[in-house]
Amino acid sequence: MTTERREPAVNADERTMLEGWLDYHRQTLAWKCADLTEDQLRTASVAPSELTLMGLVRHMAEVERYWYHEVLLGEDLGVLYSSEQDRDGEFHLSDSDTWQEAHDTWQAEIERARRNTAGRGLDDLSKGTSRAGEHFSLRWIHTHMIEEYARHNGHADLLRERVDGSTGD
Repeated sequence: MTTERREPAVNADERTMLEGWLDYHRQTLAWKCADLTEDQLRTASVAPSELTLMGLVRHMAEVERYWYHEVLLGEDLGVLYSSEQDRDGEFHLSDSDTWQEAHDTWQAEIERARRNTAGRGLDDLSKGTSRAGEHFSLRWIHTHMIEEYARHNGHADLLRERVDGSTGD
């Protein structure tokens, strides 16, 4: 599987710029996972960490769902992988978890996010609120998601290097 990354436009309007950077970081995570075996995608960084590329993808599916559905629309779809008993369940892989399911779920959540943001302005406010009771603008959510992906793509860089020695931005 070859993943193409599109560089964000350098002179676009604000929305195009934010969505371009968000898509770039989504594509970067996909690129870091490309052409690896199921076992490689399950390889943890170093003990005692359980962090894996598959776990990162599952985490980002949860994060996409949370911010672009639960917070933005104020509707709780429930969690995908975590639970009351295991709040970090997306990182704890069982033998029955597969890359195909993780990837497909992540892509479905990205598509849901795109549908949920279509037609909304950057200044439109979320139905869900912060702990302080403030509503988030779509601009804030997009910016936060860029930060979330960028941080985890740094983790993905290290995991990929651990798995097969590949490096690169």
